[in-house]
Amino acid sequence: MKTKKYKIGKSYKGKEVLDGKLSQKILKIAREQQEEFHDKYFQNFQNFSLKAAEDFGLTESSFDSSCDEEYSDLENTDFEEIEIDKSDQDLFEKFLSFEPISRKTIENQIFNKIEGHGSFIGLNNNNKRSNSISLPPKVVDVYTKVGVLLSRYKSGKLPKAFKIIPSLGNWDDILVLTCPEKWSPNACYEATRLFVSNLKSYQFQKFLSTILFDRVREDILENKKLNYHLYMSLKKSIYKPAAFFKGFLFPICESNCTLKEAAIIGSVLSKVSVPVLHSAAALLRLSEMDFSGSTSLFIRILLDKKYALPYKVVDALVFHFMRWKSLQRPLAVLEHQSFLVFVQRYKNDLTPDQKDALLDVIKVKGHEKIGPEVRRELVNSLNRGDVSVEFMET
Repeated sequence: MKTKKYKIGKSYKGKEVLDGKLSQKILKIAREQQEEFHDKYFQNFQNFSLKAAEDFGLTESSFDSSCDEEYSDLENTDFEEIEIDKSDQDLFEKFLSFEPISRKTIENQIFNKIEGHGSFIGLNNNNKRSNSISLPPKVVDVYTKVGVLLSRYKSGKLPKAFKIIPSLGNWDDILVLTCPEKWSPNACYEATRLFVSNLKSYQFQKFLSTILFDRVREDILENKKLNYHLYMSLKKSIYKPAAFFKGFLFPICESNCTLKEAAIIGSVLSKVSVPVLHSAAALLRLSEMDFSGSTSLFIRILLDKKYALPYKVVDALVFHFMRWKSLQRPLAVLEHQSFLVFVQRYKNDLTPDQKDALLDVIKVKGHEKIGPEVRRELVNSLNRGDVSVEFMET
């Protein structure tokens, strides 16, 4: 049954002017909302009211039950993870310092990141977070209780008050009220689905870098694997590739990403199609980063997608591998593998000078088994701009 929409009069000093009949109807709708949310976990929702949303500038149409969706449940099944050679793991642990995050710092990290992007909200007198924006107490109360719901969420419909957050101007401030660091993995997935579809790319990038980033790292640190729902959250987030690369992949590469993290994230990246221009831009950025196992793995995965790359990206990758000669440490197998994949895919896009430079790299840093294969690919290939004889005959 559709609810009738009512127009609200002009505000007076920030307060909405409501007549008696309209107030009763709003309270009636609020009671219906309360019954819908009410279950054994949420006894504290007795005072939930649409008036809180009205104070925040929302109308009852924002809560129209006709827009609800039934979200499908996820099976807690295993997913394939990219295998990392044990010798590579030992090598990077020896030459590169990994400082794993501590669980107790996760909440502070999320708080500091969101605070760094903009102003913040005080929740109540018992909360230590700063208060630089004042919100109506009922709005704070509603979204604080929504956070309790999300911390225990398993399946079913999301709270309607949560589903309207992407449409709010200061959505990130409101989101903090729900305590994202305490959401269940199931809630993280549903939130990712909601925000990837309703936020702009730069906004979703903020969601990834401030919330999902630390949740994923924390889960891998604690369990030595990634929860299936968080895995699917990453997979869903690639729907906005620019946001994924800028808000998740690049930051994790720049923050001592472990090989375990890289293997799991790489598994996600390998299963999803990424637009060629976004892949090219990502490869260009990765090629400029410091050498690490995670960077080499992500480069290999993107190269394996076999996209036609601009010469600018190919040139950047050539220079990336040429820098190997300045490394003082041995190279890992996965680094040699990324070199081989690059040569196999783009050998015909290289200039003679670039091939000579890469052959010099093999002499200095070549792998005993992979090196000869790389050399064979370089020697038996066309140069950039050459036309294949077979192509001319056809």
